[in-house]
Amino acid sequence: MLEGDSAACCGPVRSVTIKDVAREADVSIASVSRVLNGVGRVGQATRSRILDTAERLSYVPHEGARSLITRRTSTIGMILPDLHGEFFSELLRGADGAARARGLHLLVSTSHGSVAEAAAAIRSMRGRVDGLIVMSPQLAPEPLTPPPAVPTILINAHPAEGQAGVTVQNYEGAVAMVRHLAETGARRIAHIAGPQENGDAADRRRGYCDSRPLDLGADFTVAGDFTAASGYAAGLKLGRLDPLPDAVFAANDMMAAGCMEAFADLGLRVPDDIKVGGFDDVPLARFLRPALTTMRIDLAALGAKAFEQLAAAIEAPGGAPRIEQILPELMVRDSCGHRSGRDTTNQNMTKPGRYPE
Repeated sequence: MLEGDSAACCGPVRSVTIKDVAREADVSIASVSRVLNGVGRVGQATRSRILDTAERLSYVPHEGARSLITRRTSTIGMILPDLHGEFFSELLRGADGAARARGLHLLVSTSHGSVAEAAAAIRSMRGRVDGLIVMSPQLAPEPLTPPPAVPTILINAHPAEGQAGVTVQNYEGAVAMVRHLAETGARRIAHIAGPQENGDAADRRRGYCDSRPLDLGADFTVAGDFTAASGYAAGLKLGRLDPLPDAVFAANDMMAAGCMEAFADLGLRVPDDIKVGGFDDVPLARFLRPALTTMRIDLAALGAKAFEQLAAAIEAPGGAPRIEQILPELMVRDSCGHRSGRDTTNQNMTKPGRYPE
């Protein structure tokens, strides 16, 4: 046996404890605890000696013991309707980046599109997290009401009075998209709607209905469920109409992508035969061929913004709750007959109107 192997025969190496740090730094355990947990006052020279010793010994705090002292878990709960797809992965990426910057962790759960499951997930996280970020856009008779003892930020959840949150101006974004399609010459503009029980989809459909050109005639809507498969089915239906619609506004990018695939299978050219617009601007949108014109929501920034608002509520509880609104940005790309670029007319988005025949 080699001399260097002796430690390997003696079992696992013992973890460094707070007592070890106190002994090496020649201070009390209480002083080490105050410095490492940021609680109480300790002289600067003693603080520096303790921190240097902890680093030299590679001390890793025990999170369970720390939470008993600070009454914090260093964990944020995040409840989303689903985890599948680029929309939610981008939202998570933003929240996770903001959490890591503060040395915190994310505990993620899903509601599977159910308000009841969202409420159950919230109950399951009580005592395990310092705060909650909840995305629950489902329409329900009663608004989602997280427990008041847990700081909570709602994303697109139609919060009740007194609740804090971050919301996307879906209605105004839909108005801007339909207006843009009409400005490219489209008059027969169809809409692929999202799920009926989804508040985001309802706001986008309402924006479409309030701003579509007068000569469109009857409501020209096909049901979808935010998946590419439902967009493909809708595209087959719309692509077989006679006369063909001039344009399609899909309530999200995944349905727009499925719709464009259906048009290709039917031998229709986008945008020469029919124009297509989406909503969200997931990373896939710019890589479609043709690249998709869409309403951009900076999803990573949305997740980070919700996290920062929650962190502020945790650090300074009792502040006045506020709703922060995010205005989508029109991204003009090839699917509407324009070269790639950023449209700068979204300052007009908040004023819906109809177009003359």
